[in-house]
Formats: sequence, structure tokens, C-alpha cells
Amino acid sequence: MKLEIVALQQQLIVLQRNAPKRLNLTKADRLLFVWLYRIQPEILETIRIIKPETVIRWHRKGFKLYWILKSRLRSLGRPKTDRELRALIRQMCRENPLWGAPRIHGELLKLGFDIAQSTVSKYMLRLNKPPSQTWKTFLRNHADGISAIDFVVVPTINFQLLFVFVVIAHARRRFVHFAITASPTAEWTARQIVEAFPWNEAPRYLIRDNDRIYGLIFQNRLRSMKIKEVRTAIRSPWQNAYAERLIGSIRRECTDHIVVFNRSHLHKALKSYADYYNSSRTHLSLKKDTPNHRRNLSGVGKVISFPQVGGLHHRYGRQAA
Repeated sequence: MKLEIVALQQQLIVLQRNAPKRLNLTKADRLLFVWLYRIQPEILETIRIIKPETVIRWHRKGFKLYWILKSRLRSLGRPKTDRELRALIRQMCRENPLWGAPRIHGELLKLGFDIAQSTVSKYMLRLNKPPSQTWKTFLRNHADGISAIDFVVVPTINFQLLFVFVVIAHARRRFVHFAITASPTAEWTARQIVEAFPWNEAPRYLIRDNDRIYGLIFQNRLRSMKIKEVRTAIRSPWQNAYAERLIGSIRRECTDHIVVFNRSHLHKALKSYADYYNSSRTHLSLKKDTPNHRRNLSGVGKVISFPQVGGLHHRYGRQAA
């Protein structure tokens, strides 16, 4: 009964407002009649100034408009990446200008973030620098028994040349050993093999180039350790890709960004880089793992960064709650 009185009062208001002009209903009038119809459909019998079909048509139009607005407000497509994660990706870009999307993606996986590498590329900062050089892996079979060696030449501040002898194991691409000298000899190089591989850990095969430094003394030492040397073809560094890749990483990520004062300074920098390379740096060939296996961190703790190699690179972890 009360709703019928409201309907009659509203009709009187409309008639008084429009008399003697043509009937003109506002949106508020239409909404009121529709609302009355939704609560009590029998109210149509009380309405006289408009037809019942008109109220029903308004109701259907409002129903259609309601669902159009509701569907548009709903988010479409993939869920958005959290603002915190986007900020973390950009932080890694700023702190590690030498990193690309694969390296940052590997770090995020270690932190427990479930994110695609393509999403990482989308939110990375666009830096004006050439892309990282890539190498094809080779000799996949029997990698556990293969190691490789090579030399890196590093100039000092007074233009002296230091020769860095590096050893890498193919199995986990582990940076096994390095040594520095200003005057490399066959005797010195042979001694480094003994220091790099104890007698019970010597590999079956050792890949090297045709440098004359690997003389008769060096070859005899390998035979005494039951290591078979595999020489690459002349002017074919791609045949020793793992060692060449390690040398390239050392240059791009360490020595190209520091001024070396002396042998002691270079040894300290390379020792720091070797620890970072083996324990923190993720590798594509290891499915974004490190040579010394690094466990994934998942949880709700705050992500914190630890500078390594003098701040050239960073390792990320979670702060304990």
C-alpha cells in the first residue's frame, strides 16, 4: 500500500511539473518507477501517466547497461605484475648494467618469483648498450671428465702485462683455478695443473690451444696425471668455447671495469669474481642455476641485495622475518 502511495505521489509531481506542457520525465523519475517495479511488479496497475510496457522497457535497458558496465570494469587478459616486482626488475637493471633478461630472470627464480622471462624483458630499463655475446655449447656428452685451460692477458696501470692462467670444468662450468704471472713458462704452467687438480680429481680430457707455452714439460706432467690433452685446430677458438666464454665473462664483467695496479690487486679482484661466478652467477646452460648449486628462496621476507666484485654485481636474498 505504501509503494502505491509513492507511485501516485510521483505521478502527481510529474503532472504538476509538466502541466500544461508535454509530459517530460527525468532520469530520476524513470529510476524511481523502475525501482518500484523491481520491488513490487503489481505497481504497474497503479501507474497511469505512462504505459506499463514503458516501465518494463526501461528496466530491460537498465539491466543491459548494468552488465555492460560490470564487464568493462573487470580486468581482461593476463594478471598485472605487482608494482614491487616491477620495481625490483628495474633495480636489478640499474645495479647490474651488464645483465640481460636471462640473468635477471635467473635471479628472480632464485628468489621464488614465478615470472616469465618475456615479462622480465618487458619491464627492463632500456639501456644504450650492445647485447651480451652468446656462445653455442658443445661437447655435451661426457662433460664430467672434460676441463679446459687458457690464458687471459690483463694490462696494469703502468702498461705491464699480466698473464692469468684459468681452468674451467665442463660439467658444471665451474671456475676451478686461476693463477697470475708476468712471465709464464712451461714449468710454471705444469705446476698450476697440479694445483688445480689433485691426483684423485684430475679430468680425463683437457682441452687447450696450440700455444708454445704448453711445452714438453707440460705434456709430460699431463701424461703422469693420466690426462689426455685435446688440442684445438689452429685459429679456432670456438673449439674451446667454454674457456673462451669464461675469459669473455671475466673481461666483460670484471677486468674491463677496473684499473689494475699490480699482481696482488688483480688476484684479489679475480678471487672475488671467482666466488661470484661459482656461487651467485646464474647460467643459461645450467637452467638458471649456479656451478655451486644455489637453492631457491621462497617466502615473504623483504628482498635485499649484497654487492659482489666491488659492487659491479649483486646477489639477492630474502631477509629473515
